[in-house]
Amino acid sequence: MKAIYLRELSLTDVDTLNEWRNSRETIDCLGANFRYVDMAIDKKWFENYQQNRMSNVRLAVCCKETSQLLGAVYLLNIDWLNRNAEFAIWLGDESSRGQGIGSHATSLALEHAFLDLNLHKIYLTVLETNKPAIGLYKKIGFKEEGILVDAVYKNGKYLNMISMAIITKGN
Repeated sequence: MKAIYLRELSLTDVDTLNEWRNSRETIDCLGANFRYVDMAIDKKWFENYQQNRMSNVRLAVCCKETSQLLGAVYLLNIDWLNRNAEFAIWLGDESSRGQGIGSHATSLALEHAFLDLNLHKIYLTVLETNKPAIGLYKKIGFKEEGILVDAVYKNGKYLNMISMAIITKGN
């Protein structure tokens, strides 16, 4: 497995993120719907993120050896009162999938969420058909909380999403 590190997303990452967003194969693994995204839209998306950093943490997953961007992990909609946030991850670099990088990046993001940000619960939704991601989340300690029936329309059919969460063992 490649050694990785996390850092905040930067404007220089937007070109690569835009390529990934326009890859149907990549988006098919995620709960998001495929849409063609113009570079100008992604630049505005990044500007919006910079203005909303108090409620969102967007981190690049990078290879330690080359500093290459492999993917991203997000803590979204941070609720500071109830100390929870939504988690999302994607590995846009297809050659990095299936090598444990997603698991390591998820662990690093959870460590940041629980130890640095003092969050208590991290939740997510995942496509019911994305068995590798579900296995990864269960291995790390996420528990299923429910099923959102016909939650996403992808490739001509409705798919269920599984709701999962992990709660810190600390406070």
